[in-house]
Parts: sequence; structure tokens; C-alpha cells
Amino acid sequence: MRIDFVPLLQQQRDLYRVPLGGDRFSAYLRLMLNDAQDDARLPPLVALNPMAKEHVATLIDALLGLEAEEVASRAADEASSQHGDLVKSFVMGLVVADDVGGGWTNRYASEFFMITGRGRSTPPKLAWLTGVLWSSEPASVRVIWESVQTTVHRTAFIHQHGKALTLRDFLIQEGDTMARAGCITPTLDAEDLDYTRQLLTPYLDATNDRTIMECLYGDEAGRTLGFTPRGLSHRAGLALALHNARSRGTR
Repeated sequence: MRIDFVPLLQQQRDLYRVPLGGDRFSAYLRLMLNDAQDDARLPPLVALNPMAKEHVATLIDALLGLEAEEVASRAADEASSQHGDLVKSFVMGLVVADDVGGGWTNRYASEFFMITGRGRSTPPKLAWLTGVLWSSEPASVRVIWESVQTTVHRTAFIHQHGKALTLRDFLIQEGDTMARAGCITPTLDAEDLDYTRQLLTPYLDATNDRTIMECLYGDEAGRTLGFTPRGLSHRAGLALALHNARSRGTR
């Protein structure tokens, strides 16, 4: 598995120097789209909010100060080295997605789209991977590292095992992904883990997106999407997945 890392943060920061309004949006389209304006030239930037306020620019400044793309490149190299049997090449970049206030992006819906491995119906000229950094999270080396590593390990898992279809599949996929990336969250105490396991068991073969999202992300996320509460803690299913993967010794 080979990954060529492409720096994109400075281009995002420069975009936010354009005054908020039509000129900035036009600049965003020129940056993201190809010359024919019929395809993404830089697919990671699809997740960017071109009309974001100053908080996103401030976060990008902090990321640049941390040399985020150097950290990300090392994380990508370390993760891809674990998948030498996967003969695939990818291009990867970082993007800051704006989930503050829920005005542009619902984080849970976006995350679910990423973990499903769904995408475009026609193959791109280059296979891009995106390391998403969220505007609601402060800049840190751990956040950068985990974002990149989970993306790489998930991509390898999907290529090796196929796309997840059932809740059971997603629990295995995401548990493996997070454990390999060295994630330490999400977590639940022992009682909540047992409760979550019991509650999820009847739905392990479920294939509909809503049920899977409710079980993975919990009630707090579900409320942002208008879902029915199931009595689950925040990211309960993902916490169970990580716990199970560690118990199996994935890492």
C-alpha cells in the first residue's frame, strides 16, 4: 500500500483570506474543481465549508503551527507499512470540516458516509484518501494522527474484506480500524459495555443505515438527525467495537 501525501492546508488558509461572500465561493470552486468544472481536482476539499467564519481559519493556523501535514505524512507512512500485501496506490490530503453549530456539516452523517466506503459512481483518475479534521476539535498531534491512521487502516480493511453491510460488519471494521490506529476513545465503563452489547445484539444483522447509525453513534448523535433514542451513550457502538477489537488482540 503506497500513499503520496499532498499538502492542502495552506491552500485552505489562503481561501479564507478572501473576504466572505461570492468572491470566496468562486475562489473555492476554482480551487476544488478541474478546468472543465465537471469533477473534483482536489476531492478532499469537497468537505470544506468555503463560507466558514474565523474559527476555521484560526484552527488552520494552529494546525500549520503544529506542522500538521508532516505529522499526517508520517502517520500515513506508518499505517500503510502495515498493509504491504495491498498493492494499491493512493493520494492523501487533510481537510478541515466545519461542524461547529451544525450549520454546514453534520459530523455523524459525514462520518458514516466515510466509514461505509461509499463514493462516486465513476472511478477518479487518482484514488484520493481524506484525513478529516473537525472544527469542533482543538488542533493536536493525536487528533491528526488518529484521523490519518483510521482512514488508512479503514481503506485497507475495506479492500481486503469488502464493504460492510450489517451492523456486525461495521462493528468489526471500525473496531479493527480504531485499534490499529491506537485510538484510546471512545470508551464505556464495564456496566455500560454490557448494556450496550445486550441492546445491540438483536440488531447485529441489520442493514439499514438509520439503525446502524443509531447503534454506532448513540442517542446524542441521533437527536441531531431526528432519530429515535435507543438509550445508548454517546458513540456507544463504536466504544463496544474498540473494546472488542482490543480483546481480540487486533493491535
